[in-house]
Amino acid sequence: MAVGLIFSSFLAALGQVSDRRFRKVLILGIVLTLALLVAVYAGFLMLLQWAVGSEAELPFIGTVTWLNDLLGWGSLALMLVLSVFLMVPVASAITSMFLDTVADAVEDRHYPQLPRPDPVPLGEAIRDSVNFLGVLIVANIFALILYAMFAPLALFIFWGLNGFLLGREYFTLAAIRRVGRAGAKQLRRKHMLTIWAAGVLMAVPLSVPLMNLAIPILGAATFTHIYHGLTGTKKAGH
Repeated sequence: MAVGLIFSSFLAALGQVSDRRFRKVLILGIVLTLALLVAVYAGFLMLLQWAVGSEAELPFIGTVTWLNDLLGWGSLALMLVLSVFLMVPVASAITSMFLDTVADAVEDRHYPQLPRPDPVPLGEAIRDSVNFLGVLIVANIFALILYAMFAPLALFIFWGLNGFLLGREYFTLAAIRRVGRAGAKQLRRKHMLTIWAAGVLMAVPLSVPLMNLAIPILGAATFTHIYHGLTGTKKAGH
């Protein structure tokens, strides 16, 4: 496991956080994430209102008109709680559509000798992002059961699960630009422990509010460095 490469890659990514292209992707990811969460809540609320109606008949109570308001406020509280768990997966998936920009910024600064990679088609990027979002959400929902069953280990389960998923996704995004999908899969299998460990390093700050929203950017930059380190690409000036 290339521990030194993991930390040097992460520090190099941190050293580039002020890059204009990094900020652009971060802002775009946050805006689209908030818009999606608001849209999902609005749709959920409309479904509740359609199912319950403006009034309802309750046993021993009779007709009530406040149930709709109660469900509305209850659904808001539920969505606020769920958003704590879903904000990062959704942000990661949405931002992954634009991470070529981050990888380009890293390579322009640190690996300028490389030729331009073939861009991933937009349709393919959207498909991959949707698949990644689905896997992240389903995995984290099922993880809630494990958190309840093994409460003292909940944080470690969170780090391990999301570290595996984030490492797998971000390494694939970095590698696919240079060696294609099949080559990325082969490299991922060969260096699985290094990739997982680097993913856990990305997952740890997910527990920190606000900082966690920058993880997709730092992850893409870190794994771009890791990919080049594992394949022997030299940095400029080295």
